[in-house]
Amino acid sequence: MPEVLTATRLRQPSTEVPGSVTVLDRELIRASGARSIPELLRLVPGMKVGYRNGNQVNVNYHGTSITEARRMQVLVDGRSVYRPGLASVDWVDIPLAIEDIERIEVFRGPNTVTYGANALQAVVNVITRNPQDSLGTRSKVTVGERGVREFYGSHGFTAGNASLRLSLGSRQFDGFDELADGSNYHNGSHAEYFTLSALHNLVGEQTLEWQVGAKQGENERPTEDFGLSDPDVEAEDYFGLMRWKGAVSTSHELQVQGYIQQQNRSQDWHTRVPIPLFDPSLGKLYQLNPQLANATVKNPFAVVGTTPEETALLTAFQMTVVNNNCMTSCNESTGTTQARTHERRTDIELQDTWRPFDNFSLVSGLGARHDRADSQTFLGGTVSNDSWRAFSNAEWRFAPNWLLNAGGMFEHDELSGSNFSPRIALNWLFVPEQSLRAVYSEAVRRPDMFEQNAVWSYQGRNMSPLISGSSTASYYQVARAPGDLEPEHIHASELGWNAYWSTWQLSSDIRLFYEELHKQISEPLRLDNFNPSNANQSRFHGAEGQLDWQASPRDRLRLTYAYVDNTASDKIDRRLTARHSGSAGWMHEWNHDWHTSVFYYGADQLNEYPFARTDWRLAKRFQLAHEQRLEIALMWQLRLDDEPLTWAENNQRSRSQWLLSAELDF
Repeated sequence: MPEVLTATRLRQPSTEVPGSVTVLDRELIRASGARSIPELLRLVPGMKVGYRNGNQVNVNYHGTSITEARRMQVLVDGRSVYRPGLASVDWVDIPLAIEDIERIEVFRGPNTVTYGANALQAVVNVITRNPQDSLGTRSKVTVGERGVREFYGSHGFTAGNASLRLSLGSRQFDGFDELADGSNYHNGSHAEYFTLSALHNLVGEQTLEWQVGAKQGENERPTEDFGLSDPDVEAEDYFGLMRWKGAVSTSHELQVQGYIQQQNRSQDWHTRVPIPLFDPSLGKLYQLNPQLANATVKNPFAVVGTTPEETALLTAFQMTVVNNNCMTSCNESTGTTQARTHERRTDIELQDTWRPFDNFSLVSGLGARHDRADSQTFLGGTVSNDSWRAFSNAEWRFAPNWLLNAGGMFEHDELSGSNFSPRIALNWLFVPEQSLRAVYSEAVRRPDMFEQNAVWSYQGRNMSPLISGSSTASYYQVARAPGDLEPEHIHASELGWNAYWSTWQLSSDIRLFYEELHKQISEPLRLDNFNPSNANQSRFHGAEGQLDWQASPRDRLRLTYAYVDNTASDKIDRRLTARHSGSAGWMHEWNHDWHTSVFYYGADQLNEYPFARTDWRLAKRFQLAHEQRLEIALMWQLRLDDEPLTWAENNQRSRSQWLLSAELDF
């Protein structure tokens, strides 16, 4: 019987889980040939993967915004990689190698009750390999079209009662080839990273785990209007994690976990801006009437103030326009602009697992977190947020074939106040390997620091010629958050059937769902129109299914499908929802250590563009000597459509891409 860990923090057979879970195991990850976690998540029913550009990926469960992935919790070995300041997951900047992943469990549905705010629609839990299971040395090189250059190396060893693994690597990718007009697209990325993981087996069935890691690299940004150049983002990520587990008795276990992480983003670029856009009178007009100020910039002499104050500011700005010859060729000032953020999270949690009876289990815990974000550009300085949480989840087998699961989490933070998220589920195991379930849950997503506390403005430095006698000047637009946003709420109901036929080694899960998302923050966070509110809502209903069949010792088949009907008050929240999507895969082991796999991924629309692709992989494994193995793999991706990916700007000159990898274990 397949087992999962993510749903309630208890190890459970899939038939007893209070919800739907998709497991991407190590064999499936390797056979897919995927080079990133978002690409792997195409194997999850209902998951929507969109691209803002080559290094900005948006992954959402069931959809919503195409530019911000705000509503899904992402964990790596229990550590949240969800950015506290700017509500996003930077998938390309996670210091983690695909080769170190043991499995990925995706809980499909709200799970704030287990993992807190931001687990609004789904939880992606990435579990890395135990250092005890990855002893020895391993190296891998991957090269391919579109500038793919990747290196990975790891060494696992023992020292006393400890097992350790050091992994390091680099990755490079050129991104999409061209924009909609056929011009070259500057949107690639490169990075170097390392992680060190350790497991200490202590006395009395105690273990101590710790990890440290770091990543640095550069994410390219396309050159935009107004004379911007070199706007690439320097990205640095650092983290440290420690976890202690100990058995109080055969039925009682304690766990203490703490981690700290830092995420730095630095973007400096050269600017060439018309001098009037730094005019203080225009800035005051923008604070008074943003729409009027923006219209004034487009045509300074065609707008009329409705109050004496607006008229006076308009007159002052018009004089600046005249003095700088903007009627013919406007005088410009050149300099540099910065956009920098430093986000830090410190988290500690105590978890208690108690099984007083054979038919009853209880997981409870307390946690505290401190988040801090520093950004003069986006926050006008420093914003911090302290929060704490208390959670409990009970599992009671009150009859031989009936299982009741009930839990809740209470959270409080300084910026958004207090919330309680409940869940209750009933599983009927009508036969030992099959169950029907009914689930009701509620969850929240708290506004991030940027949504709640933004003071967003840009400042020109080293400006030439000087502006009002100074080399420093502020752009006229300043976006300020309202500061009164409430958490988003979701109410979700589910009926499901989970089955495992051990004779056929076939597992399946079918889910019917209805979800209502209220107080939704949908407005795009733009400098020229910054007005987030809780005025929107969405509704999702539909069905999902997944099937995994070990058809023979050499054949494995996998199918997923999702039908999602989305009704939203704001069309933005319908853009990344595909009504029909799914995947299909076949993995086969031939004689003489030849392996093949083929996968199909499809969605009828992602931001109004269809997506269909097949991935083919051919691999040959060689046994070189005692405990020395070499694998050569050829990967071919073929788009079956001729559409951009998510946005009109994301185009490839060829629908085909080839990749070649060589991996050596010894």
